[in-house]
Amino acid sequence: MYDLRWIRDNPEAFDAGLTARGLAPLAGEILSRDETARANRTALQELQNSSNTTSKMIGAAKSKGEDAADLIAKVSQMKGELKDREEAERELSQALRETLSGLPNRPQDDVPVGPDEDSNIEVRRHGEPTAFDFEPREHYDIGEALGLMDFEAASKVSGARFVVLRGALARMERALAAFMLDIHADEFGYEETSVPLLVREHTAFGTGNLPKFEEDLFKTTDGFYLIPTAEMVLTNLVRDGVLGEDELPLRYVAHTPCFRSEAGAAGRDTRGILRQHQFYKVEMVSISHPDQSGEELDRMTACAESILQRLEIPYRVMLLSSGDMGFSARRTYDLEAWMPGQNNYREISSCSNCGDFQARRMGARFKPSQGKGTSFVHTLNGSGLAVGRTMIAVMENYQLADGGFAIPEALQPYLGGRTRIG
Repeated sequence: MYDLRWIRDNPEAFDAGLTARGLAPLAGEILSRDETARANRTALQELQNSSNTTSKMIGAAKSKGEDAADLIAKVSQMKGELKDREEAERELSQALRETLSGLPNRPQDDVPVGPDEDSNIEVRRHGEPTAFDFEPREHYDIGEALGLMDFEAASKVSGARFVVLRGALARMERALAAFMLDIHADEFGYEETSVPLLVREHTAFGTGNLPKFEEDLFKTTDGFYLIPTAEMVLTNLVRDGVLGEDELPLRYVAHTPCFRSEAGAAGRDTRGILRQHQFYKVEMVSISHPDQSGEELDRMTACAESILQRLEIPYRVMLLSSGDMGFSARRTYDLEAWMPGQNNYREISSCSNCGDFQARRMGARFKPSQGKGTSFVHTLNGSGLAVGRTMIAVMENYQLADGGFAIPEALQPYLGGRTRIG
């Protein structure tokens, strides 16, 4: 969400940000509408003052026994005008709010400008793509052959883009989540948090999922939305509040099922568990001081990388372009794990700094230890990691010629010391 005062002071920067996002410049239109709204607001205030003054004159005239009929008629006329002005105020303010709430965050100045993922920049790479002396298979071929990944059973009860995991794979999914949570909570200082899976409209609005991306969400018949990620809840924990500066940063981590309609993913990744309607994810959220959010993003990204490093999964870090970033982000790093079965790197984590964009939508502030007033916090979120995609990376990178796959050493204690599945 944008601050109108900032747009008034920085119209060129505002339009440059929209252009980087592939949108047409809007500063002129928005400021013109803002000027109309402010002019109407001024006229409304003047009319209210005049009405109050005239009402007092009526009381004075009556106390003196004078005829106040003209004054009464004038106040009656003003009431009609006030009603029209108030209605105009509501309509102008609502229209301007709807326009601003539908605009994505402005990218940081050093974010590469481009329309899509082809403009992303590789920042660093860890490990080399896994080599095999046999033709590597994709995760769903491995899982189905082992009888542990059942898409047919899931299709019978829920349809496409669902899976039933059995036996060792079901346990491995649970083990991966526990492994991630322990590291983030015990070593990196994120507070483990259990959150609701259903939220109201204002919560989804706060993180930028509404109103623009409603088709991507599952909605119940009584107005709840199923969360697409725990970010939606964790970020809103500070909504409508004022924190002390000494409380920052706040760091949360949660493991939840996530629900996405994948409305824009028709025909993409239809096989396997890479893109599903329901999946599990460990999510990190930080509430930061504005001066420290850049460092916090680097820290969060390093925390996510640590999971891949301990699992010894090759990966690369990508700085996303302006056209590939999420709606609320101003800067995003994607971690892409090497998937031998696809012979490609695929996203397994996305870490973003949203600046004060979400905080303005939520009314989340902090009070500086020095000086007066309050300021908006900065919010950050990152996958630490997507559990299903991490399972894919393990299955494909650790696959064996006999059809099974080995268990990374760091994960073995979470699987009772087991060293392989197959």
